[in-house]
Amino acid sequence: MPDPDLVARALARNLKRLRAERGHTLDALAARSGVSRGMIVQIEQGRTNPSVATVVRLGDALGVSIATLLDYEKGPDVRIVPGDQAVPLWSGPSGGTGTLLHGIEAPGPLELWEWRIEPGEEYSSEPHPAGTVEIIRVEEGELTLEHDEREHRVPAGSTVSFDASYQHVYRNAGERAVRLAMVVSVPPPR
Repeated sequence: MPDPDLVARALARNLKRLRAERGHTLDALAARSGVSRGMIVQIEQGRTNPSVATVVRLGDALGVSIATLLDYEKGPDVRIVPGDQAVPLWSGPSGGTGTLLHGIEAPGPLELWEWRIEPGEEYSSEPHPAGTVEIIRVEEGELTLEHDEREHRVPAGSTVSFDASYQHVYRNAGERAVRLAMVVSVPPPR
């Protein structure tokens, strides 16, 4: 796992650079993302550890993936991310985790995630930009996916895809851990 300070510094540097490249003032990025100007300043100065939802909103507003915002090692066209360099971005109260394994811009952000959700845990995701699609492959356990206020049971060995521009929740209502892989595809900014 990378040093949290290294990741925070990369986020600060990349957010400031991407905001400047796109010609956004602090106020303009705040308006586009729904993240306060003060929070953006704190992130750019490396003085805070923002939530996953905050980083997602900033990435969506800038038209880049979370992986691009957190990339501390800009590399060649072929990029191998060793397992110990994956970035854990969510942890549940019982030990569940959501880890960003890899991400690229192709032509919009494309991310590969690994999740472990312990019994009784859930992660509630805000709606993503219109056109965002998620694909989830459940490896172990049974995922309860709440999408647009409807519940769907996704057992191990099954794959589900859905329009992620609606409120959605990943929940483990079972007795054993749920382990899944997820791909998130966000359309390029307009």
